[in-house]
Amino acid sequence: MAVIRLSSLQPLAIQLSASLFRLNSQETKWNSSPVSNSRLKVLCTARMTTITGPDPPKVIDSHLHVWASAQQAAEKYPYFPGQEPTLPGHVEFLLKCMGEAGVDGALIVQPINHKFDHSYVTSVLKKYPSKFIGCCLANPEEDGTGIKQLEDLISKDGYRAVRFNPYLWPSGQPMTNEIGKAMYSKAGELGVPVGFMCMKGLDLHLSEIEELCTEFPSTVVLLDHLAFCKPPTNYEEEQLFSKLLKLSRFPQVYVKFSALFRVSRKPYPYEDLSDVLSKLVSSYGANRIMWGSDFPFVVPECGYKEAKEAATQLVQQAKLSSSEMEWIMGRTVYQIFNSRWSS
Repeated sequence: MAVIRLSSLQPLAIQLSASLFRLNSQETKWNSSPVSNSRLKVLCTARMTTITGPDPPKVIDSHLHVWASAQQAAEKYPYFPGQEPTLPGHVEFLLKCMGEAGVDGALIVQPINHKFDHSYVTSVLKKYPSKFIGCCLANPEEDGTGIKQLEDLISKDGYRAVRFNPYLWPSGQPMTNEIGKAMYSKAGELGVPVGFMCMKGLDLHLSEIEELCTEFPSTVVLLDHLAFCKPPTNYEEEQLFSKLLKLSRFPQVYVKFSALFRVSRKPYPYEDLSDVLSKLVSSYGANRIMWGSDFPFVVPECGYKEAKEAATQLVQQAKLSSSEMEWIMGRTVYQIFNSRWSS
């Protein structure tokens, strides 16, 4: 049975997905949904079609990077000056790691090592179309060239998401400036999610994210690496984590349970994240949470296979169901991108 791919239904389909998931958990009632009955019938059909279609891969990595080898960089895919990598991150190494770990597919996020030159990642996407999809990097230059570049990367090169890195914006300017809003709106228009990298803290960017979510509700949001919220240890951190949970009020917001080594305060297997995961699922539902490795940075930290195993152990420690495990380890990202990966 074919999966409905109408991008115009995406925001409502996401909202319906969350409602259906909570209904199965007896946490809500149909009459709490703001979707009208007639549109609900259409969306029910779309949602059931997605669920009853071919089974998704068991595991999909929602966040990793690849970059050229030193030889490839010298010959064809140069690194951005000053961003030369210190770790191997070529696709052949990734495929080996994924094979050993039993990971079926992944979302590749354009790395800073090549900055706005997407040629290497594009070559990987074209070579392995059933294995990978791509997340490009937004170029917020004040001349506005990044808007056309974004459109071309999505429409011509097939990228399925875009990353907003606030530290690439002109000094002193927020992601909500004219260029930022134009790119964010364009992403929603083209039906691709926007990922946010809040490496220096969610509190620095929360108001911008809330403003964009409010003004452009049809644009799906992916919060990279738990929005860099570590397990809280004091009142201020508790308040910030509470704000992350409250972002669940926007039905288009999803959280990547990714780069666990970056957000845990403990060594592998990052046991302090089990309570964090439990609270995230309580607020968002497992169908809005997705695991990601942050390859290749995770390799020297604990290993790629071990990163996947840590996530599954944390799901178990949080006493989540097998169905919730399936959502977090693959079905969520599979659903967002309309079942692009093949088994």
